[in-house]
Formats: sequence, C-alpha cells, structure tokens
Amino acid sequence: MNMRSIYRKIAKEQGITVEEVKRQMQAAIDDAYLKSNKAEGVSHFQKSIPYQGQIPTTEEFIASIADKILLQKKGNKPQ
Repeated sequence: MNMRSIYRKIAKEQGITVEEVKRQMQAAIDDAYLKSNKAEGVSHFQKSIPYQGQIPTTEEFIASIADKILLQKKGNKPQ
C-alpha cells in the first residue's frame, strides 16, 4: 500500500479530507519532536528515525516505522 492509499483510507474512515489527515499527522509528529520533557526511550526512538529536515515528514516517519516492523517480522532487530 502506498502513502496516497494510506491517507485516503484514513480520511475515508475519519470522514475528513486527505489534506486534513496529513496536517493532523504532521502536527502530532511536530508536537512529539518539539516536546522538551520526554522520556529517555522516546528520545532514543526519535533519534532512530532518519529524516532530512529539522523534524521528520509524515512520509519519512511512516516509512521508517514500516521498515522497523518488516525487520522485526523477519527476525532482525531494527536499529
């Protein structure tokens, strides 16, 4: 399933537009990365997500999580 399909499926299920799905997802990622008082495990996890800018995009975040899940299913430990 590609990102476009994921956004459309979520939008349909939630009764909102694809643009709103993207905005809400990015807002949640931004909030998590900008929050100063986070647990050590959360900080470690966030550092394991590769991204180009200051904060990961929804696409970067989801792609990284998907890769980690696939690695776990194959029996490899994600980094």
